[in-house]
Amino acid sequence: MPGTTLLWFTNNLRLDDNPAIEAALDAEKLICLFVVEPSWSRPNRYSLRSLGSHRRLFLQQTLDDLDNSLRQLGQRLILRYDTPLESLTSVVQQAGVSRIVTSQHPGSYERQTLKAIASRFPHLEILELPCHTLFASEQLPFELEKLPESFSAFRRKVEKQPLLPRTAIEAPTQLPSLISKLESKVVELPSRETTQYFSGGEKGARAQLDYYFSSSLPASYKETRNGLDGWDYSSKFSAWLANGALSPRRLWQRIDQYEAEVVANESTYWLKFELLWREYFQWYAHRYASKLFNQRGPFDRSPLTTFYPERFKAWCEGSTPYPIVNAAMRQLNATGYMSNRARQLVASAFVHELGLDWRYGAAYFEQQLIDYDVASNWGNWQYLAGVGADPRGHRRFDLEKQASIYDADGSFTATWQGREHCHPLPNQDYYDWPVA
Repeated sequence: MPGTTLLWFTNNLRLDDNPAIEAALDAEKLICLFVVEPSWSRPNRYSLRSLGSHRRLFLQQTLDDLDNSLRQLGQRLILRYDTPLESLTSVVQQAGVSRIVTSQHPGSYERQTLKAIASRFPHLEILELPCHTLFASEQLPFELEKLPESFSAFRRKVEKQPLLPRTAIEAPTQLPSLISKLESKVVELPSRETTQYFSGGEKGARAQLDYYFSSSLPASYKETRNGLDGWDYSSKFSAWLANGALSPRRLWQRIDQYEAEVVANESTYWLKFELLWREYFQWYAHRYASKLFNQRGPFDRSPLTTFYPERFKAWCEGSTPYPIVNAAMRQLNATGYMSNRARQLVASAFVHELGLDWRYGAAYFEQQLIDYDVASNWGNWQYLAGVGADPRGHRRFDLEKQASIYDADGSFTATWQGREHCHPLPNQDYYDWPVA
């Protein structure tokens, strides 16, 4: 039996269907750790924060919910306010840890941290489990180095077999005992007074699962998914999937159940189709690592970009010449959420109409979106900018045409005052993008 196991929570903030927890059940003592990084609240290389106010609140709610669930099983969540490398080092030394168990993370920074820990503590056993994906790497019908360069090719390979997720694991009913001498050392994340549409944590995820699949909404998802405002036009699971309060395998299982008990149609298939899109970007991030953040992408394609600071500011604030873009950005800033269709439109405007460096748009989404996921966010921005997984290159949307289709009566633009905040693009000189 392993002695003391450190369970490092990252993108798997739940008890249900959590392979990392399952792997830690044989420990004599268990430490459950989450690291709050000071850098999340400081200006990054794009002069933005990695964790904006909406994401901070959603994360705090999720951590509170996880801690409550752990306490019901005689455990608790230890929070540390430092870099992951120093936090893990401190706990390993203080508690005599012999094993670290964690989620397999698509972020290159998290993977570098584990490599550094392995170098500092050669005696440690380190297990990385697939908690954030539908499939484990060994299930994929290709080596990771041969990941298809487009989603369509990936989907065809997955569906041809067909490749199915493994059965979701039930939440544990008991956990190894805790080490009482360890204390949390953390600065509280946000004020809890902010209001929002989403309720963070596994409890909120279960409530949305029950609400959505007890309705007729899954049967009409394909017809409504391009909506711009409201709750029921889309499934809204992305926020809980992003920080791991919801397992993608559990969601896939609920779709299967709905198809067996209610109806299986094009809309229910499309829910799975969207999960496969998410899955593709997870493995895309694993495959290309730090190239996920390169301006030229993993295939060394040259984007057409300039640096107009006032244009970037106008886009962030929702004061561009484009009403539909303004409405979507003002919605994002107010709520921390934006529909998939709107994301495509504002990203297209950012790259094509405004001629800006896509990385700054991706970084702003990272700051603002409560459903920010490193792989999906940066992968999708590369896709729209023509430097990523889109074989067609730059994907440009006709904003007026899109508005006439998806906001035909102008209600979305009116609700978020998109026209009232229209301003012409300022005349200004070109600058090189500042690069840290």
